[in-house]
Amino acid sequence: MKTAYVFPGQGAQFPGMGKDLYEKFPQAKEMFDQADRILGFRITDIMFSGSEEDLKQTKVTQPAVFLHSVIWAACLPDFKPDMVAGHSLGEFSALVANRALTFEDALVLVSKRANAMQRACEMNPSTMAAIIGLPDEKVEEICASVEGQVVVPANYNNPGQLVISGSMKGIEEACAKCKEAGAKRALPLKVGGAFHSPLMEPARQELSEAIQATVFHEPVCPVYQNVDALPYSEPEKIKANLIAQLTSPVRWTGIVRNMHADGAGRFVEVGPGKVLQGMIGKIVSGVEIQGAE
Repeated sequence: MKTAYVFPGQGAQFPGMGKDLYEKFPQAKEMFDQADRILGFRITDIMFSGSEEDLKQTKVTQPAVFLHSVIWAACLPDFKPDMVAGHSLGEFSALVANRALTFEDALVLVSKRANAMQRACEMNPSTMAAIIGLPDEKVEEICASVEGQVVVPANYNNPGQLVISGSMKGIEEACAKCKEAGAKRALPLKVGGAFHSPLMEPARQELSEAIQATVFHEPVCPVYQNVDALPYSEPEKIKANLIAQLTSPVRWTGIVRNMHADGAGRFVEVGPGKVLQGMIGKIVSGVEIQGAE
């Protein structure tokens, strides 16, 4: 039986995250202290004792979730993944876990990604919404029917839950149409902008240069990437997919199904929260699902 390690994205953060790791493992302390130096501010202070509001700052949220996941994985005994994947931001954690990226290089990229996305959000006020209880195809059809606005599927989280992304007016119109079509809920999300949509193009261009300039290594196991849910081990292809990720949907349902089809009988979520465990349970059955221990 193969083990798939999966890593959460933005939204999984919580006050106090990582403090237990810092106090328990000398390696964790060393990595957290290194992160403070690389980022140029004490992210550890915000993670360990900051408020929920403090953690919502984009320049903090993404590195914080990344650090919690990657440092926890580094402290796990006998960490030998057969395959890895990460939800959105979590793909960077997965690429450290399979050694395609060094911890230091990935943290620099995550910080640049967070700041580039923040700037893109400020250029185009935009948002996201979770549509629950409609087939994916129906939500796709509704997004395409909204005229004169950007509205696209952004996160295929599990059957019956699709997050859409776009302009304020576009999301408002799409939510109304989804409710008319019978959606159980069309819930606007508290996010800074339209992630995984064409409105992130300025951030994609900015991050592209940084990714191209970074050395990616041959990984120890494949990463199932967000853009098409397929496994990759070739550094240049991994790079290209990571660049495309910012303006493409997260195909999480497909990732979990493909991992399962390729022999994953055990899924382990490494990082803050249990969101991915809940999603996986709605996508495949008859598998072990757990958090890291």
